[in-house]
Amino acid sequence: MSDDTPTDADTVELLTFRLSDQEYSLDIMCVREIRSWTRATPMPHAPSFMRGVINLRGTVLPVMDLAERLGLPCREHTERNVIIVVKHGEAMSGLLVDAVSDIVTVQKADLQPPPDATSQTAPAVIRSLTLIDDRMIRVLDLPNVVAFGQSEAA
Repeated sequence: MSDDTPTDADTVELLTFRLSDQEYSLDIMCVREIRSWTRATPMPHAPSFMRGVINLRGTVLPVMDLAERLGLPCREHTERNVIIVVKHGEAMSGLLVDAVSDIVTVQKADLQPPPDATSQTAPAVIRSLTLIDDRMIRVLDLPNVVAFGQSEAA
């Protein structure tokens, strides 16, 4: 083993998925499961990107339309959509996406910070960017994506 061989500490596994013809990803360590689309029960006074709640084996799980949360064009939801169940801290949430693509391993050194082009009032939802096979993949900052939704939905 040479000194320049990457170790597990030098890499990160990402779950890639599609939203409105764009590719995004999450650290696989925050993903609990991937499930087929289930119609959510709407909750009154929730933000428009909160689709409602579903029953996940006896637990009430809030489901967020991730495309709408990120300000992407809305699409008609079909049975092909999936819900990525994620855990952040002690909270679990469902993220509605168009489709899951792949699990990829990338070098941490290949993750680039995003340009500072976001609003000063909204938290940054993109943690980093990386190129995979000439495709630009956005890595989401899950705490900022989910925390905003939880505070708005409360």
